[in-house]
Amino acid sequence: MERKIKFAPEEYYHLYSRGVEKRKIFIRHQDYQRFIALLYIMNQEGPFNFANFLKSNKLGEVFNETKGKALVSILSYTLMPNHFHILVYEHIEGGISRFMMKLLTAYSMYFNTKYKRSGPLFMHPFRAQHVQGQAQYLWIFSYIHLNALGIFTKRFKFDKINHKKNADKFLASYEYSSYPEYNAVKRSQSKILNLQLIPYYLLHTDFSAEDYFKILNKYSKDEEIIEGYPQ
Repeated sequence: MERKIKFAPEEYYHLYSRGVEKRKIFIRHQDYQRFIALLYIMNQEGPFNFANFLKSNKLGEVFNETKGKALVSILSYTLMPNHFHILVYEHIEGGISRFMMKLLTAYSMYFNTKYKRSGPLFMHPFRAQHVQGQAQYLWIFSYIHLNALGIFTKRFKFDKINHKKNADKFLASYEYSSYPEYNAVKRSQSKILNLQLIPYYLLHTDFSAEDYFKILNKYSKDEEIIEGYPQ
């Protein structure tokens, strides 16, 4: 299957993929940790031998490694049991393709070795959407950060939210996304994000789950923005 979208430098893209046959790609806490570490260290032009690093270092120490020039800037992400979402800005031509090849190859090799399986782990090719304009940027940014509420409640829908305070607490405690960074939480994995490319009002406002829902609802009738997304 050929991807229709063509990537271009200095543009924003929503990248996402799921496990083949909708299988889980993250089973244990260590799996999420591994993918998050790879989000950081594989985002560079030069090679990085993760296997050699793990022989003498702990996984969390990868965030102390000095990296080469970034292929993309990661602006937000959320990992779910059988899929992931990443919002990126491409820096150099071919940057997204190189980054995703390195990321998905490294994680697939780890996963297949750990769980004694073979064959592709992710749907191919990974899906992508070109983000055009502030409205679509805000919608996808909110969509990504609210995605984890599908774990919080099976009755979760993108057009409404119940138990707002509990939803906020859940998102703030869900460590497999960039949501905490936008609530002023500093973690070692904060280095994954390039906050210089984030609009000022998203960084300096105490955004809650309800605020994200307001953004989703505001643009929920715009077919160009929401095309291809579940409602």
